[in-house]
Amino acid sequence: MQIARIHAGSTEQPPAEVIGAKAANLARMAALGLPVPPAFVLPIELCSAIAAGEPKAKERLAEGLAAGIEFLEKTTGREFGGRRTPLLVSVRSGAARSMPGMLDTVLDVGCTPAAVHGLVRMTGNPRFAFDCRRRFLEAYGSVVLGLADGIFKKQLEDLIAAEGVGGEQALDGEALERLAASYRQTIEDESGQLPDAPLDQLRGAAEAVYRSWMSERAVTYRRLQRLEDLRGTAVTVQAMVFGNSGTSSGSGVAFSRDPSTGANKPIIDVLFGAQGEDVVSGRRTPETEDAIVRSLPKVAAQLRDALARLEQDFADVQDVEFTIENGRLWILQTRSAKRTPQAALHFALDFVREGRITPAEALRRLRDVDLGKLTRKRLADAGEPVARGTGASAGIAVGRAAFDAASAARLSVGGDPVILVRPDTNTADVAGFAVSAGIVTAVGGRTAHAALVARQLDKPCIVGCGEIAVDVAQRCAHLPGATIKEGEWLSIDGGLGAVYLGRGKIMTDRPEAELEEVERWRVLTGESSTVTAAQ
Repeated sequence: MQIARIHAGSTEQPPAEVIGAKAANLARMAALGLPVPPAFVLPIELCSAIAAGEPKAKERLAEGLAAGIEFLEKTTGREFGGRRTPLLVSVRSGAARSMPGMLDTVLDVGCTPAAVHGLVRMTGNPRFAFDCRRRFLEAYGSVVLGLADGIFKKQLEDLIAAEGVGGEQALDGEALERLAASYRQTIEDESGQLPDAPLDQLRGAAEAVYRSWMSERAVTYRRLQRLEDLRGTAVTVQAMVFGNSGTSSGSGVAFSRDPSTGANKPIIDVLFGAQGEDVVSGRRTPETEDAIVRSLPKVAAQLRDALARLEQDFADVQDVEFTIENGRLWILQTRSAKRTPQAALHFALDFVREGRITPAEALRRLRDVDLGKLTRKRLADAGEPVARGTGASAGIAVGRAAFDAASAARLSVGGDPVILVRPDTNTADVAGFAVSAGIVTAVGGRTAHAALVARQLDKPCIVGCGEIAVDVAQRCAHLPGATIKEGEWLSIDGGLGAVYLGRGKIMTDRPEAELEEVERWRVLTGESSTVTAAQ
């Protein structure tokens, strides 16, 4: 079977329609000389057949995986799941158009018991080795075997409480070894299907990623974004680099410009001692670029340079996932950033002024933005904020509080706007995002996948609002000195990251000067105007 191979210095660049946008951009970055871990890609054409369980498709899949692993072993000098110099891989999705967080990923595949010993031998760091093992078991159990996430979450929470530490980052290697053993026992008790052979793990992970194409959240997202014509997802298998391997390691997400406001400044989030899913899942609140500058200034400069190069080469604002492994920067992914309509207008204006794109191209990029309804909003009569977080998507929203997607849908039926208040940002809530006027979360970062979706849907979003304790079961949220109950009115300012009690007034005005410049482009290019005064 034909697979695409990506490595340092490779020039092969298959189209996104064959290997997905994620892998196509990975190949492009490798050709640019950026530090990209080696990878191979199984094509989109296998997706529907694998999802349907066709035997011949599974045979082709196995052939492609075997050839790809041979390539990665030769390129890295490591053995997949080996006892001495183990190679672990990530198994990721990738459609021809970006679907952030909607499809499944399995990290640390190949982390067999033998590979754990190999990681200890290679690094002298048992905590790192058992952290990889427990991460693999959790991902394989939930994504591949379909076990409920809550099973693993409760075991982790129970261990944290028993150890008397503040979080999973404070668990030592011995505690993580016990946690991994507990996870394995749970998987065997619940399913009895945990393979120790690394190629069996890989086949299971690849099939699960293909099957995620038809998950409820993926189908809902394609419907909301009018992407029903996409044919499926590719599967990218990439050598792991480890943001959880030590104090000079971490994972993060960076935007070359602010995708919420359109400001010409990078937005960078990082979690040290973490893998990429910790950042994009929204379960933890990351640090900013300043943290990298303080501890790894050379890496911070390299990351800034990579952002500038990618924006120049793609002629668009980029959303980049990166990992720092023992002080070395790796770029794992880039794509055009999801943006608010306000940011889309700013980016178009700035890129034309900078000579990066033509007015005709700018108008093409604004084609799906309803400029006639584009306004700047502000709150009036809202009083003082009762909580603050990080603004992930700019804008103003006033609505009734709902604490899960089902409640948001129910409340919205009455005609009132809804503010969805959640413990964290989760792409499983995409249906709730669609019916809500705004989103607030207690933890998470502005670069989490769910925050990206909020921007794309043009929903004001505030993340990492630590003063809010959300009790989903009781349908309420606790603040210092106040409790928000379901159905009560809230007001939020996504630009300021501020939450207010009650029903504030929304005041609007239009960015007239910017819209006039767009109209001049239309005259210049002979395109008919679509901008009308807001009603």
